[in-house]
Amino acid sequence: MATMAEAVVDLDAITHNAKVFADRTGTGVMAMVKANGFGHGATQAARAALAGGATWLGASNAAEALALRADGITAPILIWLYPPSETFEKLLLAGIDVSVGSVESLDAVADAARATLHVANVHLKVDTGMSRGGVPAAEWNPFFDRASALHDEGVLRVRGIWSHLANAEEPEMPGIHDQLAAFDRARRQSADAGLDPEFVHLANSAAALRVPETRFDLLRIGIGLYGVEPVPDMTHGLKPAMTVQAQVLLTKRVPAGTGVGYGHDYVTEHETTLALVPLGFADGVPRQAGGVAAFQVGGERCPVAGRVAMDQVVLDVGDLPVQPGDVAVMFGPGTDGEPTAREWAEWADTNPNDILTGIGARVPRRYEHGSEHGRYERA
Repeated sequence: MATMAEAVVDLDAITHNAKVFADRTGTGVMAMVKANGFGHGATQAARAALAGGATWLGASNAAEALALRADGITAPILIWLYPPSETFEKLLLAGIDVSVGSVESLDAVADAARATLHVANVHLKVDTGMSRGGVPAAEWNPFFDRASALHDEGVLRVRGIWSHLANAEEPEMPGIHDQLAAFDRARRQSADAGLDPEFVHLANSAAALRVPETRFDLLRIGIGLYGVEPVPDMTHGLKPAMTVQAQVLLTKRVPAGTGVGYGHDYVTEHETTLALVPLGFADGVPRQAGGVAAFQVGGERCPVAGRVAMDQVVLDVGDLPVQPGDVAVMFGPGTDGEPTAREWAEWADTNPNDILTGIGARVPRRYEHGSEHGRYERA
């Protein structure tokens, strides 16, 4: 069965990006492979990141972490999202570290440790100002006391303490120094409770590169791992790893005044060629980008003509000699002038993470080594 569209993933780019963070900071790297490796493939991204010097992996939930173990990944893995009913036994037996953000979670993990006779490795998550996950400051003392008691009992090993930054990628980084101060207080209070975690981690991709005070023992690298520069207008030699492309299925020459797609939002201004491309919002082409976005065809950027449909878009390719079977690139590294994931994020008023993770499951992934992505040849 012929493939109409695909996402080509350059595994060497992921390896390179992990090495950039490790080499430039001298700090351990936790490669975030949650959400199917930001759409790139979790196991493939994990192996590529580990080859570049990453020493930890981050997976948001038990299913993601256990899938990595089932695929033979043996590196340390941390998870942080689970329902109140989670029992943790499978995680502990698989040697997966668990983030805890409440006394109740500490006790639930301890119960699983007693049931399995496996000491649980936990990372204590504190809320330093993001107001999302983690223990609020008013509850730090009882939380640390309970963690210390369970640690002394021998059912838990408090292996880490961590928090998450709200806006390290923003130009002025509002509040980041307040969060650093709060994190310092949390660490001192945990020490007062007798805890001495091996891993302290706070920095995400942006903070790792621009705020050295946030580095500590581990960097949690997400979007930067996949080659998107985490801070707009700053470059650090990262290489985008994904190219999304499809074959042109059909072309037609139309006169001026031709309405295109639903609602005829787009009307041709002059005689032109339209090209049908089998990528739509079910595949991750953001519907809100219709009318402003572009694909690259034949080395030229061609606008999306009208609305993005579920399964397809129409491009206005002008007078280019485009034929069925030619390649249309949605986004790629940008080195050949094609749009990038960051540009699509701007067109859709979102972030590159959303663009990458939005590329749907029906777009097959093809894995390659090296920066020269294969392109479809004309049928």
